[in-house]
Amino acid sequence: MEFTEKTGTNWAVRKRWTNSTLNMLQYTSVSPDDIHLKTDHGKKTGRYVRKEGSCNVVFRHVPAEWLLFVTDIFTTLVEIRWRVMFLIFALSYILSWLFFGIVFWVIALAHGDVKDHGDEPCVYEVYSFTAAFLFSLETQTTIGYGFRGMSENCMIAIVAVTVQDVVSCFIDTFVIGIVVAKMASARKRAQTIGFSNSAVINLRDGHLCVSWRVGDFRRHHLVEGTARAQIVRSTVHATGKMDVIYEDLVIQQREIALVTPTTICHRIDSDSPLYQMSLVDLRSAAFELVVSFTYTDDTTGILHQTRTSYTPDEILWGQLFQEMIRVGRRSYRVDYSLFNQTAKVLVPVVSAEEYDRKKQLRPSPRNSPRHSPGSSPRLSSRPQHQCENLLKPPTVTVELVYDRENKPVDAVAPPDKFTTREL
Repeated sequence: MEFTEKTGTNWAVRKRWTNSTLNMLQYTSVSPDDIHLKTDHGKKTGRYVRKEGSCNVVFRHVPAEWLLFVTDIFTTLVEIRWRVMFLIFALSYILSWLFFGIVFWVIALAHGDVKDHGDEPCVYEVYSFTAAFLFSLETQTTIGYGFRGMSENCMIAIVAVTVQDVVSCFIDTFVIGIVVAKMASARKRAQTIGFSNSAVINLRDGHLCVSWRVGDFRRHHLVEGTARAQIVRSTVHATGKMDVIYEDLVIQQREIALVTPTTICHRIDSDSPLYQMSLVDLRSAAFELVVSFTYTDDTTGILHQTRTSYTPDEILWGQLFQEMIRVGRRSYRVDYSLFNQTAKVLVPVVSAEEYDRKKQLRPSPRNSPRHSPGSSPRLSSRPQHQCENLLKPPTVTVELVYDRENKPVDAVAPPDKFTTREL
């Protein structure tokens, strides 16, 4: 099997695997721009999940769409934009003031307060539509300037004021609930959880693994964090039918206490959808790696989920995330400037399936001729006690001389003047 790789230095290396070199594995360090492939896919399709986590899906011709939004009006108002929500709430107050102003104006007209400013009007100082609107605004906002007020002459006016007060309480409660729910929305908290810009493929414990990074940019800890990953493929048939296939990836550590940034790893084994995919296959593949992190905030107790996706161009083969945690004297230091930084490492460019097969074909170190008993005749011919003596530490003799009378010491000292120590 032959293939040619082009690198940034414009030189080509041709690798040939034959039966004589079957047990040799080729390692290289590559980046996304190292290999240029011509594909026939034509125009690239859009993302299924955008980088910020939103789904790139547009619904059309939904039956009774507006009715569904109105039925669940609370959720609809929570999901809309802030400017639209402020516009709706402002209109709700203004329209309610205007509606009850018209009601009080009609009551004044029916009672004859506009033409005859008598001593017993329904509402004091309400002789025009402007005055009726101001009375409605003052009543609903409980301002009470002291000029306009109710009288005991019209029961219909008293009923209108009571209904307006009840409606005002409902509007205030609804507005406060929507604003609080929108401010505590999971989407805002999810923005403080970030994934790395790219995923990497490298060797871990002798296995090819794909990994990505996740970190919390706030100091508050999370509760019960769970990581998940899926391979999303879209297949278009000749008849025009489109199938979206979801394949789960087994993650080594699913439950994560996200105190510091963590690298989530998936081992590419025989059960992985990426098991038969090499570097060349990865560059020409059409899939999307969708990753998510579901957690509970310890401050609010609300369940959140952060998502992102990686296309084959964003999966770096032969890269390793740089270490960003340092141990200080009093605390651990996290350098978030290295959150997306990677370094090149030596990784085989073949698929995990071929890599495992070649590892099995490699000769075992026990059967290697270098370690066989017959390959070292000198060592084997020595007696066992001589071999053991070679492993013993050397012995040094130290002579201690006691010169009490300042006399010359004889060349041969008594036996009790010598001490032997082993180093």
